[in-house]
Parts: sequence; C-alpha cells; structure tokens
Amino acid sequence: MRRNAEHKVWTENKAQLIARYLRYFVFITKHGAYIDGFAAPKEPDKPDSWAASLVVDSEPKFLRQFFWCELDPERAKYLEELKARQPEIRPKRHISVHIGDFNTEVEKVLASGFITDKTATFCLLDQFACECEWKTLVRLATHKNSGSNKIELFYFLGVGWLNRTLQAFTRNDHIPEAWWGRSDWRELAKLGPTKLSMRFEDRFRTDLGYRHVYSYPIFEREQGGRQMFTMIHASDHQEAPKLMQRAYRGIMKPLEPEEQLEMELGQLDWN
Repeated sequence: MRRNAEHKVWTENKAQLIARYLRYFVFITKHGAYIDGFAAPKEPDKPDSWAASLVVDSEPKFLRQFFWCELDPERAKYLEELKARQPEIRPKRHISVHIGDFNTEVEKVLASGFITDKTATFCLLDQFACECEWKTLVRLATHKNSGSNKIELFYFLGVGWLNRTLQAFTRNDHIPEAWWGRSDWRELAKLGPTKLSMRFEDRFRTDLGYRHVYSYPIFEREQGGRQMFTMIHASDHQEAPKLMQRAYRGIMKPLEPEEQLEMELGQLDWN
C-alpha cells in the first residue's frame, strides 16, 4: 500500500527521511542498532544526502551500535573518516566498518553479538538496482527468534530505471535471480512503479513475514517530478507506520524539540 504525502519527497530528502524517522523511534526504544548495507555517500559533496552521517550525528544519541558496509574500498574511506571523527560519549558506542559485499558481510554483522532479540534494530538498504540479494533479506528478517520484533527494513527500490536494468540482462542471469530470489524476475520488467512496489510489498508480508509493510514514493526534481525510487518500509512494530508517515509528511518542516517528542513518544512501549 502506497502512502502519498501532501507534497512530493525528493531524492535529495532520502537520507533525511531515514534520519528523521529514526529520531522519532529512539524516543520509544531509548536504544538501538543501525545497519547500513550500502553506506558510503552517493554524493560526497552533499552531506545532507548521506544517511550514515545524518543518523550517527542525530540527537539525542540513543542509538548505540552502528554497522556500515561498503563494497568499494576507496568509497569506504568516507566511512572510516566518519567513524574517526565521532566524539566519545557514555555509554560508549560501537561503530564497525565492513569493506566487502553486504550479502556476505551481513553474516559478520549478525554474528557480532550486539543484535539480540531485545535490540531495536534498523537496516537501511539503499541499493542502486539489484545489489541486495533476496537471501540477505531473509537472513535479516529471520535473525531474531519468533515472537520478537524483526529487524526493521528501509528498502530502496529504483523503480525509475529498474525495468531497463532488468531488460538489459542477457548474460549473468544469476544477478537478478539472486536479487529477486526466484527465476520469474523477468516479469518484473513489465511492471510500472506502482505494481512493482506492490509486488515487493506482498513478498515482504508473505515471504518475509513482516506485519506492517508500506511503500513511499520518492521523486526526482530534475526529471520533471518523475518517481525514481520507492522506499519500502517493513516493521513489526505497531507504531512504525504512523512514525514513518509523520516523517514523510513533515520532511520539509523543522525538527520538533526533544521535549515535545519525549512527551508524545517517550511513554510508548518498544515491545
């Protein structure tokens, strides 16, 4: 199900959307772990578009564990620099930079011992096209035991160019098949942004077992307002859809004071 705002959320607001949502949620959890599977900045000269930086610098600093992954060693240097300039706070934060394919590095993240059944955990998957394999989603969704809230997912789907990308695969068919997790991936190339988003929503609910799954369209100013991404938000927490809708609708508004959020959200239950 798609959630439309009163205004369009632009591609340059993607990172701000994630950071704003997490700012709301930590007033409920008072703790948390953040995983970013494709964490280096897409545009290093635009700091407001870099989710890892916005999230780690967000106030209050309730998030305690950070796992940033990047395939390209040169681009991973941005993550090492971001880690190095973080101030010491108490209780101490854990920040881990993983250089390599997130589809394999995810095992190291989940085996770290930091992400338990009781840890509020959020994972951003800001892929370009077909980089995040379906088995990785399954691994994230099934890490915690039954009865616990799953690792929450922010999954970016490049609907603006995905049909062309899929049609271009004449060799290396294993890439889109691993991404979709099934052999019928060619059918996706025939779908427009809305139907494609709905197909993913259905699988997040039925195959991954998430209770709340909603799509949020992201548009590109320079493409005449064309939809370029869908951000699929998957969570087990009953407050999650309301908080994401609030972040999506209010993306252009000033941040609310901490006192206001503590009063509105501080008494809600993480479990």
